[in-house]
Amino acid sequence: MATTTKIRPRALVRASGGPRYAVALGVDALGTGLLRPFLLLYGVTVLRLSAPATGIAMTVGVVVGLVCMPAVGRWLDRGARSTVVAASMLVRVLGVALLLATPAGNVWLFATAALFLGIGNQAWPAAHAALVATVAHGRERDAALAGGRALRNAGLGAGALLATACLAGGTAALQVLAAVTGLAYLAAAALVWSVHLHAHPAATPAKDGPDGPAPRMRALLAANVVYVFCLNVPEIALPLVLVTQLHATPVWSAAIFVANTVLVVTLQVPITVLMSRFARRTVLAVAGVVLAASYLGFLAATSLGHGWGAPAVAAVSVVCTIGEIIYAGSATALVTALAPAHLLGRALARFQLSTGFGLAVSPAVITALAPHGSAALWGSLAAATLVSASAVATEKDQGTRLSDCRRQARAGSAIASGDGLK
Repeated sequence: MATTTKIRPRALVRASGGPRYAVALGVDALGTGLLRPFLLLYGVTVLRLSAPATGIAMTVGVVVGLVCMPAVGRWLDRGARSTVVAASMLVRVLGVALLLATPAGNVWLFATAALFLGIGNQAWPAAHAALVATVAHGRERDAALAGGRALRNAGLGAGALLATACLAGGTAALQVLAAVTGLAYLAAAALVWSVHLHAHPAATPAKDGPDGPAPRMRALLAANVVYVFCLNVPEIALPLVLVTQLHATPVWSAAIFVANTVLVVTLQVPITVLMSRFARRTVLAVAGVVLAASYLGFLAATSLGHGWGAPAVAAVSVVCTIGEIIYAGSATALVTALAPAHLLGRALARFQLSTGFGLAVSPAVITALAPHGSAALWGSLAAATLVSASAVATEKDQGTRLSDCRRQARAGSAIASGDGLK
């Protein structure tokens, strides 16, 4: 199978949905970065809700938002593409509008706003992946998905930095940030809607993917629940360990988070392209090994105690981020390669369900294990991740390689010729 040897930005943008869609992704991510890190603060300071009530409302919003995924999958399988992406953004506009309309002390309206935000946040990844899979094929698609993730992380980071700078304005600033977020979602939805991309599912199975029922992917979905813990390591596990166990200054946690964002933005596409010479399933298994090794590294780093412990944790976090990048560049790409084209939406919806569930339970698991010591936390994560990597490596594909080779041959893209993205 041909591999990607060069990265050519223009073709990468085209494979990602085109310039307007790329701008929409950036605007949407910027808006999300403005509000998402401070939604809890909005509930506590602006709406005067208790921290536990605010946290529960946000968690319920995320979990209940997953209920929409089967419907999103069926909608995608009927051929909708840009419409579903735009809808995921418009739902969040409604969530922001409800947030701004919520009177102080009203936890139920805040929970409803969090629900609509959760629905949009859960529906977007599957809809975006389906759109990219319709435009691009083979390894070009993998690079396009990686490019979208890098762009989104850049927008999230920029939005969070801008919001942090505005927080000196107090509650009024948080309300303004929420309003700007809603406008950003609305603008992004309009840009995506203008793309007018629609698939024709009745015609695609024979020419763009394997026929037959959707693959079960049981091992992959179960492993993904464990893999996604890595996404909450920089935000939850490391700050918890650094502050409570190593008694380090919070500056270390902030530095690790910033470094994680910068590495993802700069390395997501190059590493995905570099790993394209290997089978996606192999790459995903390698990601698990790298993540497990980083968890063991955190275990060793925390044993150094105060002084050397924090710098060691920061150094190991780079390895963890590399594992996260490898995982993110291969997991969704593997699902799009495994699924028949006419059932792509449902396969992506099931994958997002496992991702959302893992993200929902990981904070509770991490905070439950941490008080029992570093061995309990990092040893458990390392063991679970290694078991997941083994399950991914041994699960059998259903015609993925033959399907991708046929896709590349028909696409006639620069990827298939080995020249990379134009």
